[in-house]
Amino acid sequence: MKPHARRALAALATSLVLGACAAMSGSPRGLDGTAWVLASLPGHALIAEALPTARFADGRVQGSDGCNRYTAPYTSSGSSVQVGPRGASTMMACAPAVMKQAEAFMAALTKAAAFRVVDGQLELQAADGAVVATFAAQRETLAGTSWRVTAYNNGRQAVVGAKDGTALTIAFSEDGRVSGSAGCNSFSATFKQAGAKLSIGPAAATRKMCAAPAGVMEQEREFLKALETVATARAEGDRLELRTADDALAVMATRSN
Repeated sequence: MKPHARRALAALATSLVLGACAAMSGSPRGLDGTAWVLASLPGHALIAEALPTARFADGRVQGSDGCNRYTAPYTSSGSSVQVGPRGASTMMACAPAVMKQAEAFMAALTKAAAFRVVDGQLELQAADGAVVATFAAQRETLAGTSWRVTAYNNGRQAVVGAKDGTALTIAFSEDGRVSGSAGCNSFSATFKQAGAKLSIGPAAATRKMCAAPAGVMEQEREFLKALETVATARAEGDRLELRTADDALAVMATRSN
């Protein structure tokens, strides 16, 4: 065997050994493009209906702290990570227990100095190696999930909630169909998802007429039209945002299963 061939084989063998060692040790593959839901926060019992989330992309981490939306810059190299400074968040007030959890979560994020992914979970570690937060991977696929709509775009540059006495629902089946209630009638359509990209419709609905509450039929038309404008989907914990191609909010929903 020629010398250069022996060197190439040796380099390949070394690369394979190092890769195997990294996999065995749980070494990270990088955070960019990953999304997570908080699974544990040492010293705190989590509030199930207000779980914080974290999505890492393009040098920023953003999500919900359980109460408010937040965004902050982050840097990562190898297994090291640093979040902030110069973060920002909305300023909504929530129940005291939720606010306390949110403060502890944000403190854990800014304390993180290293990370590792083990058995599909993300661990953030302080400079002394102590685990400050553990996350489960955010499920991105919609098939097999059901949602209750909390707001939709009415097509007149306004995002509105469902009328009192009505329920707007969406269920994505494993066979590529989406169905639910449009407030009066049931509807069904096809959907296609590829990563964050999502397309829906057009929808077919039953033909019942509802007189109450006032405006329910107009709401139904607007909601089904909003579904047809969807181009992307992003789930964060129990919250789902469906957006148009120009990133306008089309539908917002919370998980019901």
